[in-house]
Amino acid sequence: MAGITHHTTVPETGNKNIPTNYGALGTLATVFFFWGFIAAGNSIFIPFCKHFFKLDQFQSQLIDFAFYTAYYIGALLLFAYGSFGGKDLVGKWGYKRSIIYGLLFSAIGAAAMIIAVQANTFSGMLLGLFIVALGFSLQQTAAQPFAISLGDPATGTSRVNLGGGINSFGTTIGPIVVAIALFGSTAAVTDEQIASLSLSKVIILYSAVGGLFLAAAALFFFSKKVPSGIMIEETENANKALYALLIMTGLLIIMFVPVFRSYKTDLSNATEEVIHAMNAYRMQWLLGALAVVIVVLLFSGMSASKKSDGWGAMKYPQLVLGMLAIFVYVGVEVSIGSNLSELLKQPEFGNISSSEAAPYISMYWGSLMIGRWAGAISAFSLSRNTKILLQFIVPLIAFGVIIGVNTVAQYNMKPLYYYIVCVLVQIMAFYISNDKPARTLMIFGFLGMLAMIIGIQTSGTIATYAFLSGGLCCSIMWPCIFSLSIAGLGKHTTQGAAFLIMMILGGGIIPPIQGKLSDVITIHQSYWVAVLCFGYLTFFAIAVKRILKRQGIDFERSK
Repeated sequence: MAGITHHTTVPETGNKNIPTNYGALGTLATVFFFWGFIAAGNSIFIPFCKHFFKLDQFQSQLIDFAFYTAYYIGALLLFAYGSFGGKDLVGKWGYKRSIIYGLLFSAIGAAAMIIAVQANTFSGMLLGLFIVALGFSLQQTAAQPFAISLGDPATGTSRVNLGGGINSFGTTIGPIVVAIALFGSTAAVTDEQIASLSLSKVIILYSAVGGLFLAAAALFFFSKKVPSGIMIEETENANKALYALLIMTGLLIIMFVPVFRSYKTDLSNATEEVIHAMNAYRMQWLLGALAVVIVVLLFSGMSASKKSDGWGAMKYPQLVLGMLAIFVYVGVEVSIGSNLSELLKQPEFGNISSSEAAPYISMYWGSLMIGRWAGAISAFSLSRNTKILLQFIVPLIAFGVIIGVNTVAQYNMKPLYYYIVCVLVQIMAFYISNDKPARTLMIFGFLGMLAMIIGIQTSGTIATYAFLSGGLCCSIMWPCIFSLSIAGLGKHTTQGAAFLIMMILGGGIIPPIQGKLSDVITIHQSYWVAVLCFGYLTFFAIAVKRILKRQGIDFERSK
């Protein structure tokens, strides 16, 4: 394939006329692995900053805030360029060059992190991390539709799942490699070790990270298997969409500035009343940011449905609803994991300390790998019986990998052996979904909602397993949402992809909202936030199926 252009229609699900470019997919998969591996560094970086700079829990969350906000800003800049320049920047560069440039930009961010560490400034570290994530924004804007375009669009979800599964594997083994590099051992890292970590070791870590960014860029540059993916079509005027997003950005800045300023407030000696007042203050601005996103997106969608001129990709209702779905999905995935350690400390969960909670947190994130490995099976040309067999075997192998890797890291995984029951439920859900993205999203959205309700209404092992299974439910949602949202967008595909990447912003808004809500109704009951998120994702699955059918697009046909 000399080059890739975006499809304007979706072939029937059974179409075998578009073979998968496995060579390019293999190269792309290495970058997915790389993203997961690099993300492991934050598991050390966040607690290190909390100890070294004497931050409270909210202040340490600004690391996630800076990271996820960068995705939004980066994707917005890409869209603004296309609106003013008349051509989509990713389409002009091509998928291959866009990923290379994104990796190089992230390398610059790693260099900025090193400078900030040497200057001993937390704000500088946030800036460096922001630059790294800006590069990730460009990479992912190109990589997601790239993976979908490397074969039959109807099986694009499986190719993105394959990348996600490899990404999760990188995340699984990354902490062990980082632990060996920084502490010379695979043993679980303690708070005391992190607190005593020298700045020189952190500099070594991000020097290695920068080197890996450069190595990945070189891999893509010299790979002849990867097509350029250049799209030379002109983009339509989308000024109305740009103005709506700029207004949303301005309002979000208004909401975020008070939150960001409050991180400097020292609450170490504050009374309970003062702490409560500060939490309420932060909460109201975060809820305001959530309301801004929802109102602007829904208003834009309704306006575009009446008169589509000037709205670009936003004239497609599946994209607008999908933007909100990505926002909610990333938010709930991060929120469940971020609040898990605090949840397990509660008496009804056995008063599990932070160090003892490590296996549970590992299993939650590992659950994403289990689901993505299973979801990736359809990316390969296999017989139906073979696929069914692998859908049963592969999740069990992934579960065994997680248990084995963490056992090597000297974690006690015995309390999680019976979690395999949840994995078996997921296997059954995969069988019922039959590789159909809308049905898959609906089933897993409903299961996620059910699991969260069970977790809220119970305690102990049952509740713990229920909350952990949120990872199994989230595991395949990203590719389903992405594929359904950009279906039928044609020349607006990369613009739509940029809009979806913007909505990773949800990871910077929803987790702090749940964290602050826990101060009001307890951490256990705060998981009603996750119930609402999974509820919307179930609704989106039902609604988008109907929307696409009206456009003559049907992913649900029998294979």
